[in-house]
Amino acid sequence: MGIILNPNNIDFQKSINSEIYIDKTELIKHTNKVINTEQQYICVSRPRRFGKSMAANMLTAYYSRGCDSREMFSSYKIAKADSFEKHLNQYNVIHINMVDFLSEASNIEEMIAEIQKAILFELTNEFSDVRFYDDKKLARSLKDIFAKHSVPFIFVIDEWDCIFREHKNDTDSQTKYLDFLRNLLKNQSYIALAYMTGILPIKKYGKHSAINMFTEISMTNARELAEFTGFTESEVKELCTQYDMPFDETKRWYDGYNLKGISIYNPRSVVMSMTGHDFDNYWTSTETYEALKVYIQMNFDGLNNMITRLIAGEKIEINPAKFQNDMTTFNSADDILTLLVHLGYLTFDFYTKQVWIPNSEVAQEFINSIEDGGWEEVMRSIRASDELLSATLDGDEEKVAELIEQSHQDNTSILKYNDENSLSCVLSLAYYSARKKYTIERELPAGKGFADLVFKPRTNCHSPALIVELKCDGSAEGSIEQIKNKQYTDCLKDYSGEILLVGINYDKESKKHSCKIERVKK
Repeated sequence: MGIILNPNNIDFQKSINSEIYIDKTELIKHTNKVINTEQQYICVSRPRRFGKSMAANMLTAYYSRGCDSREMFSSYKIAKADSFEKHLNQYNVIHINMVDFLSEASNIEEMIAEIQKAILFELTNEFSDVRFYDDKKLARSLKDIFAKHSVPFIFVIDEWDCIFREHKNDTDSQTKYLDFLRNLLKNQSYIALAYMTGILPIKKYGKHSAINMFTEISMTNARELAEFTGFTESEVKELCTQYDMPFDETKRWYDGYNLKGISIYNPRSVVMSMTGHDFDNYWTSTETYEALKVYIQMNFDGLNNMITRLIAGEKIEINPAKFQNDMTTFNSADDILTLLVHLGYLTFDFYTKQVWIPNSEVAQEFINSIEDGGWEEVMRSIRASDELLSATLDGDEEKVAELIEQSHQDNTSILKYNDENSLSCVLSLAYYSARKKYTIERELPAGKGFADLVFKPRTNCHSPALIVELKCDGSAEGSIEQIKNKQYTDCLKDYSGEILLVGINYDKESKKHSCKIERVKK
């Protein structure tokens, strides 16, 4: 048993000792399946505090010959798998956290030298019976050990991408680091499995990637491992029942990561929310909002326009394929938005190629990032949104029209609109604070058509539902008639009570807004 080579299982034991531990051991079922195959190289990238290190410690505890983990895993899902006994504690595991070495080195050459020195120190102590050709060369020493004992190695590398995050502009060092990993891992018969974790996918450089043998599991394509990225909805529902917490509010705060159709919750935030019995910005509090601010201030291809639309609740189509998997090479707004997906500030639908802000916790981080300057018009609309909602609920048609008109005037330079779709975006921004009480859906199938905006009261919200219909160069009264004639109230199937029908019209010539509000019962 060593520190890096064949460590014990104490780190994973701490995870399962915790008050909340969600069984993700079936990840091992997948890694068992790819051992000693062409798919034995796996790189998992996901945002900070999404359980990367826990998974790395779990794999180490399961595979390491330095411990006996049968009892530890016996009550978890993996114990029922056919492959459980075959691979349990059967491999020489080398577990490296790259941050440990980066923090102690002054440059990349020193870091690589220290990694090799530390591993070789433990290898030569553990395998004193092996005659090494050159005990200063790591890859050759691993070959010598494998030739003697025929027991393959499993590499578990945590925070593999820390160099690209800490030394963003040092491309020479990044290239040397990638070449080191390639020489250590690629096409080496002593390796049965290499599992790396990080925030960024593998860096592309030149005409190739030095470690292009890895299957990438990322926030833009979680492949078959989506359920292991965070907490699933069924897991969160069980926790809400156990801790007597409202599921709807938990969903509003921490849900929203769409991974191949699977709804994933932020694990750090859910755990903190359940154990503290409250709702707060737990994930975003672990890093300053400046990390987000620096990227959204880069106005590539009208990025400011896109960020405003995202804050308003819109979805935006992007092309993530050209992203260079680093934090400095940006050639378009798509590159910035793709990075924000990997950092966890946006979620991405693999099938529609759209991004959006996943939940209330992250939405607040965007507000924090634009509040200090340069986005005064957007912030004015957001600050006025409480007043707009109150005016709507009070049936004050003139005030509603006045506030919407002000929001339009404030944001016309960013959100130029001359159609109902663009008007809908401005209205979503103007009603920003309503999200605390309502789920807001756009273009919702209803009756004989699609309702522009539907506000459904959340659990424990006693305010009436709202159906908002928008017109350009029509009339507010005509909007109300359309709601009635096309039976838009049918979309509120599980709702009974008062509904406000809100008609909004924008006159392009006069640039004036008008509003009509009617109350109906359902």
